[in-house]
Amino acid sequence: MTSPLATRRGIIAGLGAAAFSLPARAQSLEPGRIPVSVSARPIASFEPGNSSKTRFGQLIFRGGLQLSGSHPRFGGFSGLWRSPDGAQVIAITDNGFWLTAKLARNAGKLSGLEEAELAPILGASGKPLHRSRYYDTESLAMQGGIAFIGVERTHDILRFDWARHGVEARAHLVPVPPAAKRLPSNRGFEALGVLPAGHPLAGALIAISERSGREDEPTAGFIIGGRQPGTLQVIRRDGYDITDLAFLPGGDMLLLERWYKPLRGVGMRIRRIAGATIRPGAKLDGPILIEADLGQEIDNMEGMAVHQENGRTIITLISDDNFSTFLQRTVLLEFELA
Repeated sequence: MTSPLATRRGIIAGLGAAAFSLPARAQSLEPGRIPVSVSARPIASFEPGNSSKTRFGQLIFRGGLQLSGSHPRFGGFSGLWRSPDGAQVIAITDNGFWLTAKLARNAGKLSGLEEAELAPILGASGKPLHRSRYYDTESLAMQGGIAFIGVERTHDILRFDWARHGVEARAHLVPVPPAAKRLPSNRGFEALGVLPAGHPLAGALIAISERSGREDEPTAGFIIGGRQPGTLQVIRRDGYDITDLAFLPGGDMLLLERWYKPLRGVGMRIRRIAGATIRPGAKLDGPILIEADLGQEIDNMEGMAVHQENGRTIITLISDDNFSTFLQRTVLLEFELA
């Protein structure tokens, strides 16, 4: 009998370019704000069959969920934010939709999403982004009531007044360096963040390309706005691409990375980059906090959020199922930084 893990490996190994597009039935829909019923299966153990193990590298697994929604627009999550109290989440899909929801808990563990809603991300004119050239929304950052979204293919960053308008906020273009427009078409701003208070470049945006060059070459990053805009690079190795970033309270940066290989499936890791090294001209690198593959409960991990809980640093991850629910999963994972 084939094991569930072997089945997952075989399914993901069969992914091709066609699996990374939105099904035709979903492409035809242009909904407004939509309540969504979300089913959640708890993930009690990060490593199947080894429930006693909770520490993985420098992270402690706290629990997770496998999610499915009642609407075909549910899925494809590429950016994630979690409120300072940890109770609410905002995610974006990679085809131009917001997801807003409250996290439910049972006996201290994640148990589901409540009051979940989808809504189209709106352009400057009020037209939904999914019907515009800015449809490929891949990264999300929230700071001071402002949401920033990174767009692939056009290599733009959009600004939204979330505090005033929520999902009804309209996009405003943030100027980006000319070099950003030369990134590979489908390997643009996968990671986006705002340097926190206390950092010498506080308030500036950090935008990092998924992969701007050849295999294992450094990838391009940009410091946009703030006191000292400029460019930097992120060292890449072992076939990993950049999929998201988030900042720790002290200014260090976490980088979420992923590889995909036919016949092997997917892997993920998180690196910690010292905040003091983030400056124009830098080549960023740092220690690995966690590394995982299909031997653990991961999928195509693309979104990451950080918040504080009773003095502990909580890291939340979400996967992009590419709207292919048979082949991939939407998983939400919660860790504590050891």
